Amino acid sequence: MNTFGLILAVSTLLIIGLGFPLVILGECYLGYLWWPYMMGAGILIILASLLILPDGLSAVAGVVGATLAWGSTELEEQARRVKAGWFRQHPNKVRPPFAATIQRWKAPRL
Repeated sequence: MNTFGLILAVSTLLIIGLGFPLVILGECYLGYLWWPYMMGAGILIILASLLILPDGLSAVAGVVGATLAWGSTELEEQARRVKAGWFRQHPNKVRPPFAATIQRWKAPRL
């Protein structure tokens, strides 16, 4: 019996499921200006998945990277939901390095 597909499906479901709280808590404590760092980490993990030899680990790494890249596009949307009062706002958010430069960039959207 080959359980590779089942394990990969459950892993993908759990990783994507953890992406939702990652976006919510990331925006709460860090703010949406961290999106380039989150996207960069996702892209690096996706690229690293190309070098991982076991197929299962490569697939899981790709899903983690894609979840981070997707989450980076959701941070600004989450900030809008916070402003609308749907989620709590943390008063002392950690500002990212180069925040003034990042504010001039348009955040990606899907």
